[in-house]
Amino acid sequence: MLELSKIRVGKPSLKQLLVGGLGSVIGVAGFIVTVAVYVVETLIRPKKIVSFADLYKISPFELELPAEAVTFPASNSDHLVNGWYIPYPGATTTILVCPGYRSGMADVLGMCAHLWKAGHNVLVFEYYGHGQEVGKPVTLGYREINDFMGAVAYAKERAPHARLGVIAYSMGAAVAIMCSAHCQDVEAIVADSSFATHWSVIDYNVHRVLHLPAAPFTWVADYLLWWRAGYRFDQVAPLRDIGKIAPRPILIIHGGKDSLVDPRDAPLLYEAAGEPKELWIVPEADHCGAYFADRRAYVSRVLSFFEEHLKKARPRLQLVEGEGTGTMLPGPAERAEEITGLSEAS
Repeated sequence: MLELSKIRVGKPSLKQLLVGGLGSVIGVAGFIVTVAVYVVETLIRPKKIVSFADLYKISPFELELPAEAVTFPASNSDHLVNGWYIPYPGATTTILVCPGYRSGMADVLGMCAHLWKAGHNVLVFEYYGHGQEVGKPVTLGYREINDFMGAVAYAKERAPHARLGVIAYSMGAAVAIMCSAHCQDVEAIVADSSFATHWSVIDYNVHRVLHLPAAPFTWVADYLLWWRAGYRFDQVAPLRDIGKIAPRPILIIHGGKDSLVDPRDAPLLYEAAGEPKELWIVPEADHCGAYFADRRAYVSRVLSFFEEHLKKARPRLQLVEGEGTGTMLPGPAERAEEITGLSEAS
């Protein structure tokens, strides 16, 4: 019988240690790159999810809204954006309604109906590649700013003298913040469930799924994103732009149990914003869920915000060429070029 005490276990050689260590490093690196590739491909090339609810969504017809199906060009891009324009007779205000990442116009029709009944023109649109056209390459707020600026131009064309407000959700809210900071046409903003930075939303989701530090995966994903989509995470940062909106008012809404955007992003945005500003955290709500947590309270707060800051408030004075020492304000396309991260559409 072999005696265990006589068995000699040799110490691994330096070569064995190096080979084993190198194998481990390659394995970890491979895992990091695989996750990073998955993050980037999921972000820019979302797969179309088809279900009964996706095929048969609610339309303006069910809500008896006099909506017109419209298309308009995105600024500095060669594609058309889909929307519904809902005119209200004699309206002095127009509200842009902006869905989020991979969301369509039908997802926000309920709020559109309340805004229209309150006496606003409404222009609701979906970002190119995110709604009906899901499956086309998209970004997370980088190229979508072109769609938003196109919507501003179209709204001003339809009702030139109407004052312009915005209610936007998730990525749409992030885009609205960045664009409104450089577009004086927008006079009041409701931002529901916006992320503070591109970095923060990717970090939050990677950590939530893997339960590991997100940094190694997001660092690699950042470089891959530049290679695949032509932009970097730090080029999409509402937190950097929100302070430029003041003295125009902003209402920031967020769910305390948001599973897609870190709820801590809302206080960060609020602190960076100038007055007048409001922060409404709905403790029990998930992502974009404040409306569903208490529909009556949500609608009342949003309508009151636009009533106070858009309908009743005096229009802000804007100097134009020929008045005093002012200069002609740039049009939407020119304003879009000032926004951080603007690029030609791919």
